[in-house]
Amino acid sequence: MAFKAMKLKSLYRSLLVAAVLLTAAAGCKKDPNNPGKEYAPNMYLPVGYEPYKQEKANPINPQGLTMRLPVAGTVARRNYHTSFGSSDSAVVDLMVYNIPADSIGIAEKVLKNPVPLNEKTLAEGKVLYDRYCQHCHGATGAGDGKVGAMYKGVPNYASDAYKNLNEGHIFHVITHGKARMWPHGSQINPEERWKIVHYVQKLQKGA
Repeated sequence: MAFKAMKLKSLYRSLLVAAVLLTAAAGCKKDPNNPGKEYAPNMYLPVGYEPYKQEKANPINPQGLTMRLPVAGTVARRNYHTSFGSSDSAVVDLMVYNIPADSIGIAEKVLKNPVPLNEKTLAEGKVLYDRYCQHCHGATGAGDGKVGAMYKGVPNYASDAYKNLNEGHIFHVITHGKARMWPHGSQINPEERWKIVHYVQKLQKGA
């Protein structure tokens, strides 16, 4: 009896392996563009149309394409024009910022402010600071803004621990946030962030 039970168990195991192999083979196709049999496609295929992934003809758009031409006035990421001169090298790459959030040390070493420091850019930096930063950091950067009073722990820019933080550090923190400070990279474009950096550096001096 024990021998028969072992044979049956072995037979069941063989049948199970054969069934798995047949199922896998049924999903294979010679055509490299054919994904074969898909099981539970709703788990990984989007219900909506994704512009960068053409799964099938789109019945709504011309030529069945999902991707459409950008609307008039769209600014390409690598064609962002600054307000401080078309000959500046930052015109091409100012919008490109790929330093990860956890690499603030790299930002401190390699980032330099491409926006010229003058009365105009400093005044614009103050306007932007008042709009995006003052409610936490306070008008003078002392960390005494109305929201900052509720959050606690908002730094004083002129304190010993913060007065020497360089431009790369400040830009990176504005972009990605740090500790309780939320990231502002999606709200403030790079040129504006650099102008805020100029103004923050003024506040670091207690000015």
